[in-house]
Amino acid sequence: MSVHHYHSLCQKHRGRAVRIRTRDGRIHEGIIHRVHRERVFIHPFSRGRFNRFGGYGYGWGYGYGGGWGGFGVGIALGAIVGLALLPFFFW
Repeated sequence: MSVHHYHSLCQKHRGRAVRIRTRDGRIHEGIIHRVHRERVFIHPFSRGRFNRFGGYGYGWGYGYGGGWGGFGVGIALGAIVGLALLPFFFW
């Protein structure tokens, strides 16, 4: 898929929970916060205080690369190979 396709898809679903797979095999899960010409910024789901299974978790706290107070995680649109919308009850 083209960069333009993912740009319009991310723009259309801004504010929604997504799972993004990149060319290097990484999977990013979070809420789309901003979409720029070359990047999409997501707020990753919390894995520090409570994980998505309801207990105390592990890992990064309230995000990295800015967390909830900043832009979140920036992902290059050209690196995206898959984008899936997640149901609200996922997190």
